[in-house]
Amino acid sequence: MERENGNRIATVERKTKETEVFVSLDLDGTGEYDVDTGIGFLDHMLEQLSRHSLIDLKVRAEGDLHIDFHHTTEDTGIVIGEAVLQALGDLKGITRYGNAVIPMDETCTRVTLDVSQRPYLIWKVNFTRPKLGDMDTELFKEWFQAFAQAAGITLHVENMYGENNHHIVESCFKGLARALRQAIEIDPRKADAIPSTKGVLGS
Repeated sequence: MERENGNRIATVERKTKETEVFVSLDLDGTGEYDVDTGIGFLDHMLEQLSRHSLIDLKVRAEGDLHIDFHHTTEDTGIVIGEAVLQALGDLKGITRYGNAVIPMDETCTRVTLDVSQRPYLIWKVNFTRPKLGDMDTELFKEWFQAFAQAAGITLHVENMYGENNHHIVESCFKGLARALRQAIEIDPRKADAIPSTKGVLGS
Protein backbone atom coordinates (compact mmCIF):
# COMPACT_ATOMS: atom_id res chain seq x y z
CA MET A 1 0.00 0.00 0.00
CA GLU A 2 1.43 3.36 -1.02
CA ARG A 3 1.00 6.35 1.25
CA GLU A 4 -1.97 8.47 0.26
CA ASN A 5 -1.03 12.14 0.04
CA GLY A 6 1.88 11.46 2.36
CA ASN A 7 -0.45 10.38 5.17
CA ARG A 8 0.47 7.27 7.11
CA ILE A 9 -2.93 6.29 8.42
CA ALA A 10 -4.84 3.03 8.53
CA THR A 11 -8.12 1.53 9.69
CA VAL A 12 -8.44 -2.20 10.29
CA GLU A 13 -11.37 -4.29 11.50
CA ARG A 14 -11.30 -7.93 12.54
CA LYS A 15 -14.37 -10.00 13.35
CA THR A 16 -14.32 -13.58 14.60
CA LYS A 17 -16.64 -15.73 16.68
CA GLU A 18 -14.59 -14.64 19.71
CA THR A 19 -13.93 -10.92 19.19
CA GLU A 20 -14.72 -7.82 17.17
CA VAL A 21 -11.84 -5.33 17.04
CA PHE A 22 -11.64 -1.94 15.32
CA VAL A 23 -8.40 0.06 15.14
CA SER A 24 -7.74 3.42 13.51
CA LEU A 25 -4.33 5.06 13.75
CA ASP A 26 -2.09 7.81 12.43
CA LEU A 27 1.64 7.16 12.66
CA ASP A 28 2.39 10.89 12.41
CA GLY A 29 0.02 12.01 15.12
CA THR A 30 0.50 13.67 18.50
CA GLY A 31 -0.25 10.75 20.81
CA GLU A 32 -3.99 11.22 21.13
CA TYR A 33 -5.85 8.09 22.17
CA ASP A 34 -9.37 6.75 22.52
CA VAL A 35 -9.21 3.19 23.77
CA ASP A 36 -11.87 0.80 25.03
CA THR A 37 -11.16 -2.93 25.06
CA GLY A 38 -13.25 -3.85 28.07
CA ILE A 39 -10.02 -4.67 29.96
CA GLY A 40 -9.02 -1.76 32.15
CA PHE A 41 -5.35 -2.58 32.52
CA LEU A 42 -4.91 -3.26 28.80
CA ASP A 43 -6.56 0.08 28.03
CA HIS A 44 -4.03 1.76 30.32
CA MET A 45 -1.12 0.11 28.51
CA LEU A 46 -2.42 1.00 25.05
CA GLU A 47 -2.83 4.60 26.16
CA GLN A 48 0.85 4.57 27.17
CA LEU A 49 1.75 3.10 23.77
CA SER A 50 -0.06 5.92 21.99
CA ARG A 51 1.17 8.73 24.20
CA HIS A 52 4.85 7.82 24.04
CA SER A 53 4.98 6.80 20.37
CA LEU A 54 2.99 9.89 19.28
CA ILE A 55 0.78 7.53 17.28
CA ASP A 56 -2.85 8.65 17.36
CA LEU A 57 -4.76 5.52 18.29
CA LYS A 58 -8.43 4.59 18.46
CA VAL A 59 -9.32 1.08 19.60
CA ARG A 60 -12.68 -0.56 20.11
CA ALA A 61 -12.82 -4.21 21.12
CA GLU A 62 -15.63 -6.50 22.19
CA GLY A 63 -14.74 -10.03 23.13
CA ASP A 64 -15.67 -13.11 25.11
CA LEU A 65 -14.51 -11.65 28.40
CA HIS A 66 -16.95 -13.93 30.23
CA ILE A 67 -14.52 -16.75 29.35
CA ASP A 68 -11.23 -14.94 29.93
CA PHE A 69 -9.18 -12.06 28.51
CA HIS A 70 -6.99 -14.12 26.17
CA HIS A 71 -8.82 -13.69 22.86
CA THR A 72 -9.43 -9.96 23.30
CA THR A 73 -5.82 -9.32 24.32
CA GLU A 74 -4.34 -11.32 21.46
CA ASP A 75 -6.69 -10.00 18.79
CA THR A 76 -6.11 -6.41 19.88
CA GLY A 77 -2.38 -6.97 19.37
CA ILE A 78 -3.03 -8.48 15.96
CA VAL A 79 -5.19 -5.63 14.71
CA ILE A 80 -2.94 -2.85 16.02
CA GLY A 81 0.01 -4.61 14.38
CA GLU A 82 -1.86 -4.96 11.08
CA ALA A 83 -2.78 -1.28 11.19
CA VAL A 84 0.84 -0.25 11.81
CA LEU A 85 1.99 -2.41 8.90
CA GLN A 86 -0.69 -1.00 6.61
CA ALA A 87 0.06 2.59 7.58
CA LEU A 88 3.79 2.10 6.93
CA GLY A 89 2.98 1.42 3.30
CA ASP A 90 6.01 0.67 1.13
CA LEU A 91 8.43 1.28 4.06
CA LYS A 92 10.43 3.82 2.09
CA GLY A 93 12.34 6.33 4.16
CA ILE A 94 11.82 4.85 7.60
CA THR A 95 14.71 4.78 10.04
CA ARG A 96 13.88 1.07 10.52
CA TYR A 97 15.64 0.45 13.86
CA GLY A 98 14.62 1.67 17.29
CA ASN A 99 15.91 1.23 20.81
CA ALA A 100 14.74 2.46 24.20
CA VAL A 101 15.81 1.92 27.78
CA ILE A 102 13.00 2.85 30.15
CA PRO A 103 13.52 3.40 33.88
CA MET A 104 10.45 3.38 36.10
CA ASP A 105 11.32 3.74 39.77
CA GLU A 106 13.09 0.47 40.72
CA THR A 107 12.51 -1.06 37.27
CA CYS A 108 14.51 -0.80 34.05
CA THR A 109 13.51 -2.36 30.73
CA ARG A 110 15.19 -2.39 27.33
CA VAL A 111 13.24 -2.66 24.06
CA THR A 112 14.98 -2.99 20.70
CA LEU A 113 13.25 -3.50 17.38
CA ASP A 114 13.69 -3.75 13.63
CA VAL A 115 10.83 -2.94 11.26
CA SER A 116 12.10 -5.64 8.95
CA GLN A 117 9.12 -7.66 7.70
CA ARG A 118 10.73 -10.56 9.59
CA PRO A 119 8.54 -10.96 12.66
CA TYR A 120 10.17 -12.38 15.76
CA LEU A 121 9.78 -11.89 19.49
CA ILE A 122 12.38 -12.29 22.22
CA TRP A 123 10.61 -11.89 25.57
CA LYS A 124 12.79 -11.84 28.68
CA VAL A 125 10.23 -10.63 31.19
CA ASN A 126 9.15 -12.40 34.37
CA PHE A 127 6.33 -11.56 36.74
CA THR A 128 5.92 -12.52 40.37
CA ARG A 129 2.14 -12.06 40.42
CA PRO A 130 -0.41 -13.99 38.34
CA LYS A 131 -2.63 -10.95 37.79
CA LEU A 132 -2.56 -7.17 37.51
CA GLY A 133 -6.04 -5.96 38.25
CA ASP A 134 -8.17 -8.62 36.58
CA MET A 135 -5.65 -9.32 33.82
CA ASP A 136 -3.41 -12.40 33.78
CA THR A 137 0.21 -11.32 33.55
CA GLU A 138 0.98 -14.19 31.14
CA LEU A 139 -1.20 -12.41 28.55
CA PHE A 140 1.27 -9.56 28.09
CA LYS A 141 3.63 -11.84 26.18
CA GLU A 142 0.67 -12.91 24.04
CA TRP A 143 -0.05 -9.27 23.17
CA PHE A 144 3.56 -8.52 22.23
CA GLN A 145 3.79 -11.74 20.18
CA ALA A 146 0.61 -10.93 18.30
CA PHE A 147 1.69 -7.35 17.64
CA ALA A 148 5.19 -8.28 16.43
CA GLN A 149 3.86 -10.99 14.13
CA ALA A 150 1.16 -8.83 12.58
CA ALA A 151 3.35 -5.74 12.21
CA GLY A 152 6.28 -7.67 10.73
CA ILE A 153 8.66 -6.48 13.45
CA THR A 154 11.64 -8.16 15.05
CA LEU A 155 11.09 -7.24 18.68
CA HIS A 156 13.32 -7.83 21.70
CA VAL A 157 11.93 -6.98 25.14
CA GLU A 158 14.11 -7.45 28.21
CA ASN A 159 13.29 -6.42 31.73
CA MET A 160 16.77 -6.03 33.18
CA TYR A 161 15.56 -5.66 36.75
CA GLY A 162 12.51 -4.64 38.74
CA GLU A 163 10.22 -5.65 41.58
CA ASN A 164 6.85 -3.98 41.00
CA ASN A 165 4.90 -5.92 38.37
CA HIS A 166 2.93 -2.86 37.27
CA HIS A 167 6.16 -0.97 36.67
CA ILE A 168 7.64 -3.91 34.77
CA VAL A 169 4.82 -4.25 32.26
CA GLU A 170 4.32 -0.51 31.89
CA SER A 171 8.02 -0.03 31.12
CA CYS A 172 7.67 -2.71 28.40
CA PHE A 173 4.86 -0.81 26.67
CA LYS A 174 6.61 2.55 27.05
CA GLY A 175 9.80 1.00 25.68
CA LEU A 176 7.93 -0.35 22.68
CA ALA A 177 6.39 3.07 22.14
CA ARG A 178 9.70 4.93 22.21
CA ALA A 179 11.55 2.39 20.09
CA LEU A 180 8.73 2.30 17.55
CA ARG A 181 8.68 6.08 17.41
CA GLN A 182 12.37 6.06 16.42
CA ALA A 183 12.02 3.26 13.90
CA ILE A 184 9.09 4.67 11.93
CA GLU A 185 10.47 8.21 11.69
CA ILE A 186 11.26 9.28 8.14
CA ASP A 187 14.98 9.80 7.58
CA PRO A 188 15.20 13.07 5.60
CA ARG A 189 18.45 11.95 3.97
CA LYS A 190 16.89 8.76 2.57
CA ALA A 191 13.20 9.58 2.42
CA ASP A 192 12.64 7.73 -0.87
CA ALA A 193 14.76 4.66 -0.22
CA ILE A 194 14.08 1.27 1.33
CA PRO A 195 16.43 1.02 4.35
CA SER A 196 18.21 -2.12 3.16
CA THR A 197 21.15 -2.87 0.86
CA LYS A 198 18.93 -5.54 -0.76
CA GLY A 199 16.45 -2.89 -1.82
CA VAL A 200 13.64 -4.79 -0.14
CA LEU A 201 12.64 -5.66 3.41
CA GLY A 202 11.49 -9.14 4.35
CA SER A 203 12.48 -12.65 3.51
